[in-house]
Amino acid sequence: MEEKSNGSVDLKSPVENGQLPDPANWGVVDVVNYFKATGFEEQATAFQDQEIDGKSLLLMTRNDVLTGLSIKLGPALKIYEYHVKPLQTQHLKSNAG
Repeated sequence: MEEKSNGSVDLKSPVENGQLPDPANWGVVDVVNYFKATGFEEQATAFQDQEIDGKSLLLMTRNDVLTGLSIKLGPALKIYEYHVKPLQTQHLKSNAG
């Protein structure tokens, strides 16, 4: 990841060095770009509409993703189970030491 002059982080790939990135310092644009890069182009706009940055993403519950973003249930379940939850777990592991 590269820090850009506008404060956002350049996400070249959703996975870095075999590990998920830590979204703690992501801006809203970074969250949107992450979900676009992982195949959720249509749903990514919901994160922008709700102004979800990296810190907010790390605080989201399953219910937040399923009901708070106004996206269809199928994609919402995949987003939470395969992206939000693993990013939260990775963040906790990397900050536990």
